[in-house]
Amino acid sequence: MKKLALITVVFKNYTILDDYFATLAKQTDSEFHVYVLDLSPDPESYNYPSYVTYIHDKNGGYAFGINQGVKKAITDGYELFCPMNCDVTVKENFVESIKKSITNNPTSIIGAKIYYYPGYEYHKDRYTKNDLGKVLWYAGGITDWKNVYTTHRGVDEVDKGQYDAQEKTTFITGCLMAYDKSVVEKIGYWDESYFLFYEDADYCTRAMNNRVPLLYDPSICMWHKSGQSTSGAASTFQQKYLERNRLKFGLRFAPLRTKFHLIKNFFLRK
Repeated sequence: MKKLALITVVFKNYTILDDYFATLAKQTDSEFHVYVLDLSPDPESYNYPSYVTYIHDKNGGYAFGINQGVKKAITDGYELFCPMNCDVTVKENFVESIKKSITNNPTSIIGAKIYYYPGYEYHKDRYTKNDLGKVLWYAGGITDWKNVYTTHRGVDEVDKGQYDAQEKTTFITGCLMAYDKSVVEKIGYWDESYFLFYEDADYCTRAMNNRVPLLYDPSICMWHKSGQSTSGAASTFQQKYLERNRLKFGLRFAPLRTKFHLIKNFFLRK
C-alpha cells in the first residue's frame, strides 16, 4: 500500500506537539511521513522524530502552509495526503484507517470522527467524568447556504454510537481532510487568500462542484484540543477572520439573494 503524507502547520505553540507525536509513535502502520510547516516568525528548537520533514516559511496562513506541505510531499513521491491540525491526538490505527478509507474511496475527500480532547470541551460543566473523551466535536458537517454557515454535526453531544455510519456529507473540517493525488489534480490546492478559516469550506465546495464526493468516516478517530492553534476558542483573533472569510466565501458560492444580505449585514455591523 502507498505511504501516507501527514501535513500539519505550527504557529508559535510548540507544547501541543508532544502529545501529537506521542500518539503517532504508537501507530499500527508505520508507513507514513509528517511534513511540519512552521510559520512562526521566530521558530523555536524542537526535537522532531526521524519521520518528520521540517519546513520553516513565512506566515502565509493555514492554507499556505498546507499547500507547501502537499507540494513537497508530491515532489517526494507521495500520493496519499492528510492535512491535519497538530493540536490533536489519534487512535493507534489512525494511519491504517486513513489508508484503507482513501483506497476504498478514491478521488474523494474524507473526514474523521473528532472528539474534544478531555478538558477542552466548550461546555465544561455539562458532562460527567465518564463522558470526557467521548464528547463529539465533529461527526460530519453541514453547509447552510441560506445563512452561509458551516456547522459540525453532533458537536457537544456524547458519543453513543449515533454517528457510526460512513456517509456522504457537505462539509469536512480542515482539522483533518484525507485524499489522494487525483483530488489535487482535479481541483487544485487550497485557496491561500482566506489566510485562516473557511479555506476548508471553500475546498469542500469546489470539490462538490467538480463531483468529488465528501465522506465522513467514523473509523478514523482523533481528539482535538480546540483552539490551541489560534489563540483559544472564540478569541477576538478568530472572530476577525471568521467574519471576513464568511463574507468572502458567501460572495463566491452563495445564491444571489444570500449575497445581498451578507453584504448588507456586514456593513451594518461596522
